[in-house]
Amino acid sequence: MPSGTPRRPYDSGRRQQAARRNRAAILAAGRELLFRDGYRATTVRAVAERAGVSPETLYKAFGGKPGLVKALWDITLAGDDEPLAMAERPQLQAVLATRDAHAKLRLYAAFVRGVHERLAALSALLAQAGPDGGQVLALSEEERMTGVSAFVTHLADTGVLPADVDAARLADSWWALTCPQLYTQLTAGRGWSTDAYEDWLTGMLLSGLPRAT
Repeated sequence: MPSGTPRRPYDSGRRQQAARRNRAAILAAGRELLFRDGYRATTVRAVAERAGVSPETLYKAFGGKPGLVKALWDITLAGDDEPLAMAERPQLQAVLATRDAHAKLRLYAAFVRGVHERLAALSALLAQAGPDGGQVLALSEEERMTGVSAFVTHLADTGVLPADVDAARLADSWWALTCPQLYTQLTAGRGWSTDAYEDWLTGMLLSGLPRAT
């Protein structure tokens, strides 16, 4: 290049915007094909073609089909693709900021209900997806245990829990109580409305807090 020719500046913002558009297109295509064709029939090439990108772009963004499915799980769990941890999101921030124990646990039950409503269909699909789907579900349960434990720790740190409560055992109990399978059994299996599930879960959570009752 001649020394007198100005060098074009590197436009990182444009590249980042293109990467975000590709990511959104891949996620939308992946969701559509997974629910239309099932996990096994949904290939990286098919998703890439549907999204209008190359398979290499998909691999670069997600590492392959399992990574894409995990990303779909995460954004479905959160409700969007914003780079925020669950504890930083407004709904959980409202739970953590509420001082009254009854109100706090009602808000937490509403949060759990919302998560299950968003994830129910994807969870059912992955349960039929073999080892890859099982890995995503197993990892999600580990992450859910971490989240429930953090919430119980918050209750202990803010004086909501009685001093003699075994926090670890309570976290285990609430992890089981808030599991997606129980939500599905009560709603799809027994015909409960999601409002009824939320009311029931609130009562069950409150029953573990003698000081709050």
